[in-house]
Amino acid sequence: MKIEEAKKHIQELRNLIDYHAKRYYDEDSPEISDFEYDMLMLELRNLEKEYPQFISKDSLTQKVGRTCKKGFSRSTT
Repeated sequence: MKIEEAKKHIQELRNLIDYHAKRYYDEDSPEISDFEYDMLMLELRNLEKEYPQFISKDSLTQKVGRTCKKGFSRSTT
């Protein structure tokens, strides 16, 4: 894969994974299986490992957790 193709595909994967994470975690309405989601994350991790110059703090591979759902609060411990 050429470097520009990798950069574009990484961004596409980030957008797709973010979309599905919101559907799953925030909306309780997943459109893909956990396995399919995990495979997208694995593909993204592998591409970021191969092209570390494209790792971004915005990537879900670099984050832990999501937003709190309505009715819940963040733990301070």
